Amino acid sequence: MELVCPAGTPAALRAAADAGADAIYCGFANETNARNFPGLNFTREDLADGVDHAHRKGSKVLVAINTFARAGSVGLWTEAVDTAARCGADAIIAADLAVLDHAASNHPDLRLHLSVQAAANTPEAIRFYAETFGVKRVVLPRVLSVPEIAALNKEIEVEMEVFVFGGLCVMTEGRCSLSSYATGKSPNLTGVCSPPDHVDYHEDPSGKLLARLGGFTIDRFEAGQAAGYPTLCKGQFSAEGKTGYLFEDPVSLNAFEFLGDLAQAGVTALKIEGRQRGKAYIAGVVSAFRKAVDSLSGGGDPKPAIAALKAFSEGGRETAGSYKKTWR
Repeated sequence: MELVCPAGTPAALRAAADAGADAIYCGFANETNARNFPGLNFTREDLADGVDHAHRKGSKVLVAINTFARAGSVGLWTEAVDTAARCGADAIIAADLAVLDHAASNHPDLRLHLSVQAAANTPEAIRFYAETFGVKRVVLPRVLSVPEIAALNKEIEVEMEVFVFGGLCVMTEGRCSLSSYATGKSPNLTGVCSPPDHVDYHEDPSGKLLARLGGFTIDRFEAGQAAGYPTLCKGQFSAEGKTGYLFEDPVSLNAFEFLGDLAQAGVTALKIEGRQRGKAYIAGVVSAFRKAVDSLSGGGDPKPAIAALKAFSEGGRETAGSYKKTWR
């Protein structure tokens, strides 16, 4: 299975390639990609240089142009596709119909991957994208169990890519309105879930640290307690007389134990989340999963390296997510 790794900066791209990534995904420094944070992402020159470095290391580069274009103003998105093609990208990752149509019509040799933002998780939806635009791979939402992925694979002729490590999304991707409600900015349109210019921390009179998003207090931490980045889905709320993580605990996905099952289910590629993370995260996680993937064909014991990844997990906690739906 191909190991697909994140890069939010040129330095992270080099770290991923050096650590053994089969493919690296990145985006431009604008709202065409769903990790549109200040200080992250690539210029045209950055991408061209990154593609050269990755190719020398034997890695592919996938460009995420995966937000939804603005009605009547799609030029920024189509220009991103053209630029990615000129820079020698191996594929683009897109969800918007206009973006996919432009790529298929103007760059027929450019491989198309369907972004998780499209939230395509049925045979009918996936076949539509494949037949209409020539999509070769679908990135599946993080809501499917292994048996569900295996059943889906029997119904489609498209490669499947799934997340195996990093941040989770409580919603079927592309269907979330929580950040829009609090900040007025949609992650599916502007590319920013919980934008940093709407985040602030405030210490109350008791010494507790309040994490706020768009003026809403969404979490409270004791003095000295590690404070996570405030996203609404991972905030604490009071409901029916109880206070806790109503939507999702602050915890990271680690599907290491399911790699063999995912291979048997027909998965083509394993995706690591984390374009907003630094070089140390990229190097550590990519190296560990490189060992894990290689171990499937007798390449040694990856368990020590995987165990060390707890340090990169949110709150030091991990979950198998929907791959193990224990509530069913």
